[in-house]
Amino acid sequence: MKQLFMLIVALFMNALANVFVKLSTTKLLRDEGLVQFILNAVRNVYVWVGLVCFGIAFVLYTFSLTKFKLSIAYPIMTSAGFVIVSLFSHFLFKENLTLLKIIGMMVIAVGIWLVSL
Repeated sequence: MKQLFMLIVALFMNALANVFVKLSTTKLLRDEGLVQFILNAVRNVYVWVGLVCFGIAFVLYTFSLTKFKLSIAYPIMTSAGFVIVSLFSHFLFKENLTLLKIIGMMVIAVGIWLVSL
């Protein structure tokens, strides 16, 4: 049960990491050249929060792999992460959430359930 909790937390931390990296891009100017882009990224708090979230996700995911098969954990991580990131993207970044995307997320949820059997 502890590993399942760790996998779920890792999943959310990974999704949050992606959201924070996206948030960081609102403060980064892409027309300044690569060196200036990197320097601005190093000074951006959202980049650092995203990196910390990725690190926590990595540690918890690795721990959860002590219990789960990779063929089960990885599909759960990636597909459920896609659903979570899509929802964050809709509410935070006003990205379109079409009926087709909602149906796709429902299919993914069913797929996660089937894979975990």
